Amino acid sequence: MPEYTDENGFLHRDLAFPYRLFRPADASGECLFLLHGSGVDETTLVPLARQIAPEATLVAARGRIAQEDGFRWFERITPTRFEQESIRTETDAFAGFAAEVAQRHKLDLSRSTFLGYSNGANLVSSLMLLRPGLVPRAALLRPMPVLDEVPLTDLNGIRILIIAGAADVTYSPFAPALVTLLSRHGAKIDARIVPSGHEFGDPDAAIVRQWLAASDA
Repeated sequence: MPEYTDENGFLHRDLAFPYRLFRPADASGECLFLLHGSGVDETTLVPLARQIAPEATLVAARGRIAQEDGFRWFERITPTRFEQESIRTETDAFAGFAAEVAQRHKLDLSRSTFLGYSNGANLVSSLMLLRPGLVPRAALLRPMPVLDEVPLTDLNGIRILIIAGAADVTYSPFAPALVTLLSRHGAKIDARIVPSGHEFGDPDAAIVRQWLAASDA
């Protein structure tokens, strides 16, 4: 495992979203933005991200909507219907946050991958559709479409990995619609299914790691 500099673990609260930065001493220049799922916080995806890219700098951000003992990225109406104004407000705010945090910590957004899980994956897909040009690559774990109205965004050249869970009875049925939506906008999609439910684990880490290696090649 790589050694990490002493800036790691500190919770920054002076930008639009609270976040933690993890930069290996031998950082490769690659960066992963981590967007957690509902009801947890910014630390949840860090172990998975370290499996995926141990030499990458990690930006682990926290959603601003309180839910139970944790946080989410935008308001929901039901488990599969979401408040549209909240999506747009939080998406715009995160776009500004990503640009600011990249400037502050001298991160190259062109070498960044946005890794989102569940509600965090849905924020990333909205970010690509509503604020094009920011996200060059995205790995979306257990996502679904959330926008009622989708702009005519050109995603040509954007690489997207979508991983659904075969036993995820609530959300996996929506994954094909998201694949179709993003493909129609020009993105290059790699869609996979793992034999799990809504939870993520080692199979996801292995797929994302291989996908990133192939993308770099």
